[in-house]
Amino acid sequence: MKVLWDVDTQVDFMLPHGKLYAPGAEETIPAMKLLVASARAAGVVHVASADDHELTDAEISDTPDYRATYPPHCLRGTHGARKIPETDQMDPVPITSEPLPERYLAGREFLLLKKNFDVFTNPNTARLLAWLAPAEIVVFGVATDVCDDAAIRGFLARGLKVRFAENAARGLDEERVAVCTASWRDQGVEFTSAAEAAATF
Repeated sequence: MKVLWDVDTQVDFMLPHGKLYAPGAEETIPAMKLLVASARAAGVVHVASADDHELTDAEISDTPDYRATYPPHCLRGTHGARKIPETDQMDPVPITSEPLPERYLAGREFLLLKKNFDVFTNPNTARLLAWLAPAEIVVFGVATDVCDDAAIRGFLARGLKVRFAENAARGLDEERVAVCTASWRDQGVEFTSAAEAAATF
């Protein structure tokens, strides 16, 4: 099974007026739209992660270091927390960190809500992956050097095959992007375009 893994394609990251905008992210929207539409047409499972913050979350700070803490963003119920229309899911199974009955793991769309940039801090992420048992994960989204990096490191630690749709992603810091993508290449991540990845669905 192939899985499309959509990392935090939310307004606050994707659009210039967003609270934690990844520079140039809006330029990737056509590539993201292609991936999501192609996956839907082919019946490929679409897993999306999304920040679901409250002002009391440990990651939220008025004096952020942009490594472990960040300014307020993707606050629950705000416009900035919404997924952009091009990557929005039709009827996803919402997955919080609360215990999830096995019967809800059936579906083609899943929305993993998280309080931390690392999707694996939601304990149901590992459960969902074990249930899906993907042969390959196609990753796209933002930010390359933060949430993408945490997700991909988690996949690699579990021995999963990863393809990264490079033109459907943007980072916050170019130096950090260079470091993490070099590390991924060393660990066998395949770099591809959205069009190339979509053609394999």
